[in-house]
Amino acid sequence: MTLTGEFFIAGARRGSGERFQAYDPAKGASIDDIGFFSATEQDIADACAAAEDAAIACADLPLERRAAFLDAIAAEIEALGDALLTRACAESGLPLARITGERGRTCGQLRLFAAEVRDGQWLKLRIDHAVPARTPPKPDLRLRMIPLGPVAVFGASNFPLAFSTAGGDTASALAAGCPVVVKGHPAHPGTAELVAGAITKAAADTGMPAGVFSLVTGTGNAIGAALVADPRIQAVGFTGSRSGGEALMKIAANRPQPIPVYAEMSAINPVILLPGALAARSEALAAGYVGSLTMGSGQFCTNPGLVLAIDSPGLDAFLAEAGRLVEAQAPQTMLTAGIHSAYEKGSAALAATPEVKTIARGVHPTGPHEGRAALFSATAADWLARSALQHEVFGAASIVVRCAYRSELLAVLRGLEGQLTATLHMDDADLADARALLPVLERRVGRILANGWPTGVEVTHAINHGGPYPATSDGRTTSVGTLAIDRFLRPVAYQDLPAELLPADLRDASERGVMVRVDGQWQIA
Repeated sequence: MTLTGEFFIAGARRGSGERFQAYDPAKGASIDDIGFFSATEQDIADACAAAEDAAIACADLPLERRAAFLDAIAAEIEALGDALLTRACAESGLPLARITGERGRTCGQLRLFAAEVRDGQWLKLRIDHAVPARTPPKPDLRLRMIPLGPVAVFGASNFPLAFSTAGGDTASALAAGCPVVVKGHPAHPGTAELVAGAITKAAADTGMPAGVFSLVTGTGNAIGAALVADPRIQAVGFTGSRSGGEALMKIAANRPQPIPVYAEMSAINPVILLPGALAARSEALAAGYVGSLTMGSGQFCTNPGLVLAIDSPGLDAFLAEAGRLVEAQAPQTMLTAGIHSAYEKGSAALAATPEVKTIARGVHPTGPHEGRAALFSATAADWLARSALQHEVFGAASIVVRCAYRSELLAVLRGLEGQLTATLHMDDADLADARALLPVLERRVGRILANGWPTGVEVTHAINHGGPYPATSDGRTTSVGTLAIDRFLRPVAYQDLPAELLPADLRDASERGVMVRVDGQWQIA
């Protein structure tokens, strides 16, 4: 597929007027190619209108057709071959192995949602038959989940495939039956165009309504703001900064009809090193921690930005080894010039904080936009006194908080903002301590790990990638795994409707092949 710089509206390429250039962060220079068109207000309105026109048709399609569309998208992305991988590497500075794995995850989650659509359990079908002899008479009630309508999805800077044009938000919204308008991230416009072309071809090949998918591109905030403000958009999926997510939430809340924004925004993902584990394997823990911290230059939403432990010789050994490993870490290219600048400012602010001690910095950068790993420490008392210390520094920077005793560690956990993850490193001797911490962690985080590292999210039925605010805007939801479909559905009940007017899957004689709750009892019908 040849890049043209155009975006896609309802199956057709479009673009005129102002262009912007793609940028190679590893070279620190623009990519010398055709340039990419910025969408206008009219383009955005046209994309939203096409999505609205497609909404009813998408909702009424047989589930098999919807699932086939998702499968076809995965196949078309794979058919792009090396051209997609090469372009994504150039626009993100990420290595080929990482992008290859991310393509596999993207296609895997599309196929997972296709299987979920076919399964049908997410419809949550319920039938309560009438009891006319009751006083007062009980009506006939039937319920199913229906798609919300057009969804706006924002591509993420740190995952040009798995959290972008055909990423998890798009896959789950399409699975729910919602048309999608994607705001492509300006850091990887060529990647977005290639993937959007694959989605558009898949839509045509499977007979989907033209407005089921559109991609708009451009720099600045005006395009995203206009998209969220458009009255035809019914929900938003976003992965990015806290400031960006909160800005979109404000726009959505101030509409005449407010809509939900499912924003993944900010987390420092505490790692708790319990005494038995520290005493037994401090150096191994340090190696695992630094590997997790510096993976991908720390540009993961589940990066371990906070370590908590009780003062002990084991903690001293951990800090000494972690410091040695950080000092040996080569710098890595960060995703964009803006992200690199923000990382430099954030790590410099931590280093300048009187209560914070710099333990180690990585090897000094020699190339453009390279992030230098940073390891800091502070006492629990100082950490609790300075709320700014728990603000995320997006990149390979982390603070080790030294707690004088168990109750101080507990106080730090209780003072945490909402997080995506928390990790417990423990031995058998630590089980009682871990058991005491679990109720606190359950109220603060969305996923609790034991003896592992948080960087890495498995896409499954049982995963939760969400957490209390500000990790996400709605801690009741996940952006990864099959439960992500629930964000883009709402229940509708039908009371005393004639059978001829009921949706087919709510009729008594329907052969659904999925679980349905009939008069309070689950059965397969």
